[in-house]
Amino acid sequence: MLIRSESGAFVHNHKEETKNNSARHNIPSHLFRIIYKLRTIWVIETNQRSEIGRNAWLISLSAFFSDLGYQSVIAAIPIYLVLILHAPVYLFGIVMGFSYGLGALMAFIGGKLADLYGRKKIAILGNALIPILSMSGLFSNVYESSASFTIGWLFRNFRTPARRALISEDVSDANRGKVFGLLNALDVGGGALSITLLIVALMKGLEISEIILLTSIPIAMATILLAFVKEKRGTARRPQEEKQRKNSARKAYIGVLIASSLYGFSFFSLGFPILTIAQAKSSLAGIGSYLVYLLASAFFGYIIGSSKLRLISTLSFLGYVLSSTGTLLLAFAYSFRLSCIIMYLSVAIMGMAIGTIDTLEPNLITQVAPESAMGNAMGALTASRSIGLFLGNTVMGILYYFKPFYSYAYASILSFAAGLILFAFGRELKGSI
Repeated sequence: MLIRSESGAFVHNHKEETKNNSARHNIPSHLFRIIYKLRTIWVIETNQRSEIGRNAWLISLSAFFSDLGYQSVIAAIPIYLVLILHAPVYLFGIVMGFSYGLGALMAFIGGKLADLYGRKKIAILGNALIPILSMSGLFSNVYESSASFTIGWLFRNFRTPARRALISEDVSDANRGKVFGLLNALDVGGGALSITLLIVALMKGLEISEIILLTSIPIAMATILLAFVKEKRGTARRPQEEKQRKNSARKAYIGVLIASSLYGFSFFSLGFPILTIAQAKSSLAGIGSYLVYLLASAFFGYIIGSSKLRLISTLSFLGYVLSSTGTLLLAFAYSFRLSCIIMYLSVAIMGMAIGTIDTLEPNLITQVAPESAMGNAMGALTASRSIGLFLGNTVMGILYYFKPFYSYAYASILSFAAGLILFAFGRELKGSI
């Protein structure tokens, strides 16, 4: 750069030129800093979206305490009704049919009401009434005890869609699998601890009726945790995005509802395997099998939820078809008087399958259902099984009365068919679903 000197001549200003050149050379470094800062901000925001939120933790912990309570009742009720109160097995099947079948319809009603009156209110109301099933141990009459269990179970199903809809508010594409994996892991993990405590209590000499009554305490704690959840209800997707997502996965949605409905006919209360192993080995062995089932479900469900597998094919084969395999294995294990280890292996396989199903089914629904009707969609998922759950458990009880092998073979065939139907619907889809 030229400047005028004191003598009037023009000379180079080397100092100013050096400064300007330095500034020009620094432009790339400034640009690099800006890009790096933008990248850092993006990474932080992405990590925040992939983290599990406060509501998800509260709801998952609530699920933990709920299962810590009522899972002991599920494990104890077949032994209490059939082996202690001497109810016929087919009557137990009818009780489970009403509990699961009507419970699915109650879930549909609960989902509707959650969207109308608030998800948190319905979740708390339903959870607060679950302890009615804890009163079933107070009755020495089969019908009174069965009615108490059924009423409590109906309200357990009533609150489930609202609870799932609440947790869906903390779901994003980055953390969807982790959230539902955590919910399933703590849900079933609470059940596993519940069965462990049940076995210890029985070994210490406590009566089953007393243990059933005590289960109301952790269920009450679960209801208290739900009271601290903050309902958002302001995270609806944009209409265009909503329409695109719904249209792209419409067949998947229909497929999962049809497959879920068919699977309902094959789905049976875990009271049947507990009863089978209890009759073949001992009551403690039967209850212990439920612990194996829950641990396998929690562990496998969390792994599946954290993985990046395609939903449709994974749900088809590691869910429905795997359930069919475990059920058929138990049928052969009982019929040929195989060891308790083989029976436990079959129950573990069933647990892995249920862990997959309970993690991926609601995961899929969150991707295709509108946010404003999420409670209704979760209720529809459960209600699609209602008729199957009622008839399935009733048929299981009747077939079991004649021969246990018939009941498990029936469930295995239908579960296998459900997997094939879902996979057939999913094959035509494009994308990651």
